[in-house]
Amino acid sequence: MTERIVVSKEGLEKLRAELERLQKVERPETSAAIAQARGLGDLSENAEYHAAKDKQALIEARISQLQHDLARAEVIDPKHVASGVVVFGRTVRVRDLGDGVEESYTLVGPHESDFDSGKISVDSPIGKGLLGKKPGDQVEIKVPAGTIRYRVLSLE
Repeated sequence: MTERIVVSKEGLEKLRAELERLQKVERPETSAAIAQARGLGDLSENAEYHAAKDKQALIEARISQLQHDLARAEVIDPKHVASGVVVFGRTVRVRDLGDGVEESYTLVGPHESDFDSGKISVDSPIGKGLLGKKPGDQVEIKVPAGTIRYRVLSLE
């Protein structure tokens, strides 16, 4: 059974746009750079050629990963998920019971996470720990640095 990847509609469009850019812009540019570098002479000592080949390998790997992920993507509309509990697409405000700091997190799919913007993956330890919780709940979450204790304050 293939595991699904949850995304928002916006997240799906970003994945598609990245795939299209890689296929229609990056791939042809890299192929052209390889062809140009070939013309510079001995390939065994041609740094431009090897750099372009390395870039091509990275692009092809990313294209393959995006195609695989898009085939497994399931768009979740936050308007159609359970209310009153922490779920995908919902923003949750929590208080760290260790230092009293309040933070807000929006639970998103793994491709949309951006910790600096407060977007955390539902697959991350914090995301998994908060799923299903409701305001007033306390939760202990094991993270690589130890254990975090939160109280869920509110949902948006």
